[in-house]
Amino acid sequence: MQIFLARNNVQAGPYNLEQLNIMLASGEVVLDDLMWHEGLEQWQRVGTLTNNQTVYTPAPVNGAEVNDSIINNVTIFPEDNASGNQTDKPVSLDRLYGKPERKDTANNTKVDMTTNRHHTPHHNVSLNKTPLNKAATNQDKVVGDVVLAPIMSRVLATAINGLLYLLAIFPLVMALTKMDVDYSKFQNIQDMDAAYQYSMTLMESLPSSTLMMSQIMVFGLFALQLVFIALRGQSLGKLITGIRVVDQTTHRLPSFTKLIGMRTLLLFIIYNLLFSFTSFLGFVVVAVHYYMASKSPENIGWHDKLAKTLVVKADSSQLTKKPTLK
Repeated sequence: MQIFLARNNVQAGPYNLEQLNIMLASGEVVLDDLMWHEGLEQWQRVGTLTNNQTVYTPAPVNGAEVNDSIINNVTIFPEDNASGNQTDKPVSLDRLYGKPERKDTANNTKVDMTTNRHHTPHHNVSLNKTPLNKAATNQDKVVGDVVLAPIMSRVLATAINGLLYLLAIFPLVMALTKMDVDYSKFQNIQDMDAAYQYSMTLMESLPSSTLMMSQIMVFGLFALQLVFIALRGQSLGKLITGIRVVDQTTHRLPSFTKLIGMRTLLLFIIYNLLFSFTSFLGFVVVAVHYYMASKSPENIGWHDKLAKTLVVKADSSQLTKKPTLK
């Protein structure tokens, strides 16, 4: 079954039933959009055909004759068609969106809302302004309207964040290298109080200017990371690598609780404890997370599962709120 959709007098498609239901679930297609497929006599509101549900289960049809005048009030540009017959020269998609027309539009794009359904485009046209196929490659995993971030991009983002942290504490590290530090005191996880007391002793031995500089740099980096994560769903590492955290259900920016509480602060505490007292175990936990993600169809690791989030290739549409179903 080939399904065509329309919004604001612009047609998109064809899609199959599975693609339609994925777009309905993610909110890319809303109930007030129009839909047509073979067997329907005219374009109908999506919500009317789905009984206002976000899943479409079409009834068996024997194939009805299609009325070529099923769409009314379609924008016509008289200067493009001296004869006044709209079917002689379909209006381009660029023209309908008010953009400058490309020279090859007439050859590559069929957008007339009554004639387009007789042609099969080379690519599906998304109802969003930024088509998904521009961001995806043959090697990418696609879930609904988002492209999953490659595992190596996520690893690189983590490495960049780690490097930034090391740069922030660089003055502190340089000062500690000049001291006789007993690192064995940090390895005994059963005696955390002794490790804490020893670390405080070391801090008191450092020059106050070095300690203050390190604190300013660490807290400044942490504050900057929180701002980018809260506003864009991206740490600095993810921003550099072009990936973002989104909600598993809406594929939009997650709630503040998920993004900052579950995925940032909780993970910061867990990893800080692991790396502070048992650095080897910390690397193991990170490795387990990315191993799980590499084996998951949706690249979901253990803390993705905990926060109910996905890591995807960044797209500006993910920063907008999910369309409200009327």
